[in-house]
Parts: sequence; C-alpha cells; structure tokens
Amino acid sequence: MADGDTVRELYEGCYRRLVGQLFAICGNLGEAEDAVQEAFVRAIEKPRRLAQLDSPEAWLRTVALNVVRRRYRRATRSHGLFSRAGVPETTLPGLSADRVALVKALRQLPYEQREAIVLHHIVDLPVRDIAVQLGVPEGTVKARLSRGRSRLAPLVHEFADDAEEVNHV
Repeated sequence: MADGDTVRELYEGCYRRLVGQLFAICGNLGEAEDAVQEAFVRAIEKPRRLAQLDSPEAWLRTVALNVVRRRYRRATRSHGLFSRAGVPETTLPGLSADRVALVKALRQLPYEQREAIVLHHIVDLPVRDIAVQLGVPEGTVKARLSRGRSRLAPLVHEFADDAEEVNHV
C-alpha cells in the first residue's frame, strides 16, 4: 500500500474522533479542526515514520494536543484572547445538547485538569497512557483527574455521582 493511502485511511478512520476529543479540550471547533489538520500535515510529511508507529492515532492526538497547548500558551500571554475566542459553539452539527453542556463545563477547569479529564473519560485512556502522552508522572495525572472531577461535580451530574462515590469509599 502506498504511503499516501495509509495516511488517507488513517484520516478517514480517526479525523472526526480526534476533532471531537480536541474540541472537548479546547472548546472551539475551529481550533480543534486546525490542530488535527496540522497533525495530519505532519503525518503527510513523514508517512514512513507514521507507518512504523504502534498507534498512529495516539501520535496524531499527541501532535494535535501539542498544537493546542502551544496556541493556548501564546494566547494566554496575549491577554486572554484564547478564552474569548474559545467559547464553545452551541450549534455544531451532530453534537448533542449534553455534549455542548459538558464542553462548557470543561472550559471552566484549568487547562491541565481539562486535558486529563478528556483523555481519561472521553478518549478512555488509562492513567499510565495519559502520563506518557502528557509527559508527567502518573501521580500528577491522578491529582488532575481528582481535582477536575471535584470541580466538575456541581456542573455535570455524571461527575457529581463519581465524586460522591469517591468521598464515601
């Protein structure tokens, strides 16, 4: 199979999923699409390297997350432009009202907690994989998840139930 075919199949198989994951983190569809597209551009530039990876989708997600992080850091240095531009859209095709409400709630978390919550609860990655992907210790991921769940509890019923279970155990 040609290298271009590999990237095309990967694009068709995971583009929408990656955009959804990044949207949950950054809260802006345009930012999410741009970040995922930039990841695919990098994949096109190095298709043989991509083909050698055990999980090309995880590599694409990492690249896209790094793009979003870089933009977030730049924007926060530029007087919070990212937060004004990053207001979640409420009329996205195929996005339920519950999903939009979740993204709005996630936007109220610090970026690091939001990132951990999305990777664990939406992408369904184990703590170990999140730690590797973010380049932080597992304990840091666990702390971010715990703090993020606590902050989300009053905003999102699903997380409120999780927080109650943790507090009663």
